Amino acid sequence: MHKRMLIVALLVVAGLGSHASPASAADVQIGVNSAIPAPPVVLAPPPLVVVPSSPVHYVPSADLNLFVYKNRYYSFHNERWFVATGPKAPWTVIAVEAVPAPVRAVPVKHYKIPPGQARKMAEREGGWCPPGQAKKGRC
Repeated sequence: MHKRMLIVALLVVAGLGSHASPASAADVQIGVNSAIPAPPVVLAPPPLVVVPSSPVHYVPSADLNLFVYKNRYYSFHNERWFVATGPKAPWTVIAVEAVPAPVRAVPVKHYKIPPGQARKMAEREGGWCPPGQAKKGRC
């Protein structure tokens, strides 16, 4: 599905190239949506607690894994890392390698939902299926 959308978008852009002015061709935007649910937006700066021996803060009152490092918010949510530039800012998915080392080094005891726990909870509730099993129609 995404390949088809990308091909159509490229054909449209290629078609515009011969008939459109440079200004209108620059206005073309191509986007791809993914089904990765982001954490909820942080509405106000939450009370922070320093992770001992670390430059990272965590939010013990949050219902999700929420860390603050160098004025950026990080969350490990649904088995993926997200970053926001501050409270009320939208979350963006980032690669594990893009998460600062001090944030990745936060001990699991400071996580609201430890890594792997969300998947275990979903498995118990019947809401998670391994990709290979889903393709086979087993879930």
